[in-house]
Amino acid sequence: MSPGHKKQLAQAAVAARVCSGRQACRALGLARATWWYRAAPCRERHQAMVARLHALSEAHPRYGYRRIAALLRQEGWAVGKRQLQRLRHREGLRVPPTKRKRACRGHSTGWPTQATHRNHVWTWDFIADATVRGGALRMLTVLDEHTRECHVLRADRALKSADVVALVQQAIAQHGAPEFIRSDNGAEFIATALQQWLAEEGIKTIYIEPASPWQNGFVESFHGRFRDECLNREQLWTLTEARVVIEDFRPDYNTRRPHSRLGYRSPAHFAQTLPAAPTPVGLRPPSVGPASSQPITPNHPSD
Repeated sequence: MSPGHKKQLAQAAVAARVCSGRQACRALGLARATWWYRAAPCRERHQAMVARLHALSEAHPRYGYRRIAALLRQEGWAVGKRQLQRLRHREGLRVPPTKRKRACRGHSTGWPTQATHRNHVWTWDFIADATVRGGALRMLTVLDEHTRECHVLRADRALKSADVVALVQQAIAQHGAPEFIRSDNGAEFIATALQQWLAEEGIKTIYIEPASPWQNGFVESFHGRFRDECLNREQLWTLTEARVVIEDFRPDYNTRRPHSRLGYRSPAHFAQTLPAAPTPVGLRPPSVGPASSQPITPNHPSD
């Protein structure tokens, strides 16, 4: 207990007429000199510095005592960092530390694998852009890693997990369900509702390592081509216009654009040459823990 705290307790006991000041000092082990000490009133210059400290702290609420001290010195005030730290603590001007967000990570329910046939592994991700008027554009992309076909390319102002489920359901109804689906650890892809829906559909999830986009290389490669050949060439003024332009790009990419890794055939032409996708029964890999516990097979996408 500090002498200042002891003095406060002694003053409270005397004010409540519990005992005298001498008895309170003896009981608390407080020096009589400390009991009688009265701090000198603050000088006018010190009061002016405290007022300036309040003004700077209000103008820069996220500045710590070191930056505030630097600003005061630039204005000619002789102040030390420790002195300012004590003053800010006394005046209630301390800046609370920033709370670090806990990184949420999805759990893989299947072995990380490379696609070997149609509907073996799908991959999905988001790409962001903006209309000319400044409105946000968020686009969901769903690809088949083996055929490189783009099953979903949907633009909206915002897309939530329920929107993702609805769009993927439409793709499954048209192309069939994948065995695995690969994604990053975005909030939309690890949402509880989406996880439940994937489990009901029997689709296993493969989550890449955080901050490792190269592990989802097929969709990253597609986004590079999409931005270079569509988004950077078009002026999208409204959401409706963006949807029309983007939906025109998707069938052109699937049916006409030559793909170097497919022998310069289009994804749709390549898919037509493939045999029917196998239907494995009881041959799916066992469940594993978090994505970080298994090395991801490197992919080698190309344009």
